[in-house]
Amino acid sequence: MDHPSYAVIVGSGSYIPTRRIRNEDFLEHAFYDQDGTRLKKMNAEIIRQFGRITGIQERRYVTDDLVASDIAAFAGQDALVSSGIDGETLDYIIVAHNFGDIRADNRRSEFVPTLASRVKHRLTIKNPSTIAYDLPFGCAGWLQGVIQADTYIRNGSAKRVLVIGTETLSRISDPHDRDSMIYADGAGAVVLEARQRDTPEGVLSHATKSYAAELAYVLRMGKSSNPEYSHDHLFLKMNGRKLYEYALKAVPQTMKECLDRSGLSVTAVDKVLIHQANEKMDEAILRNLFELYGLSSSPKDMMPMTISWLGNSSVATLPTLYDLMHKGKLTDQVLQKGSVIVFASMGAGVNMNAVAYKIPTA
Repeated sequence: MDHPSYAVIVGSGSYIPTRRIRNEDFLEHAFYDQDGTRLKKMNAEIIRQFGRITGIQERRYVTDDLVASDIAAFAGQDALVSSGIDGETLDYIIVAHNFGDIRADNRRSEFVPTLASRVKHRLTIKNPSTIAYDLPFGCAGWLQGVIQADTYIRNGSAKRVLVIGTETLSRISDPHDRDSMIYADGAGAVVLEARQRDTPEGVLSHATKSYAAELAYVLRMGKSSNPEYSHDHLFLKMNGRKLYEYALKAVPQTMKECLDRSGLSVTAVDKVLIHQANEKMDEAILRNLFELYGLSSSPKDMMPMTISWLGNSSVATLPTLYDLMHKGKLTDQVLQKGSVIVFASMGAGVNMNAVAYKIPTA
């Protein structure tokens, strides 16, 4: 009797841009509120407060010669090398992003051809049965790609799937909006492969929610906060307070629903990898998750963070975080065989999701 197939991560990769942008680099910016009024508070104080709330001290931007599909291909190639598999044997390439390719000299989103097709071309994969498509799902897009890959693998329609998250948020952030300091660029990827197991390993369960009825436009595109801004560019705008308040309740509930489906309690979880959006918010989400189980605190070092030096690169935060841990590049954060990880993310839509994953023992 054949054992069921589980989706197992067999390789990971990432691309961390080379341009380091420190908080101090925003000292000369002119910040405006969303109603178009110039902020009276001194920039030094705005930046200090921003650092305390978000935990961000610096972030990475791509150089002017690169776009999202370029760095997606870098991360994808890294993941293929890490996995040791031939890209021609992939059944799917799923590329999560939200803004397409945006060139430095023309801030317009390019979606044709799809980024996935561009990545497949860059990776020189010729197999027409390697299906390449894009997944725009807010910051939760990469994890939703993992969920789709798991579905393909469980139903037998795929054996190998490359899932990439890539974004260049620096190209759509308003230089006159405080929130611009949150955003960063980057790309991360994993290869998932079907593995037959007599006991559950790999992706154990998942849960997804879309709160479009009440929160569809919490994240949206809009004009610069500076009423005298001379270009007609549209920038990413966010009602951060409303998103923050909703996330504290809804994300832990989604994570618990995911764990309930796996038959596990939070006490069986070794690591929680949350989308790197806001350090204080992520810490509160973890506390609230444990409170749902009647527990007052979580184990130390359970939730690794990269936001202090990488910022929020949207769909790239989770796969980059995983890749750094997988390759032993994060101090005191090691992935052990048999460990249970919970991934969680949320973003525009508002979409959120969670995945329970057990690292194979062999």
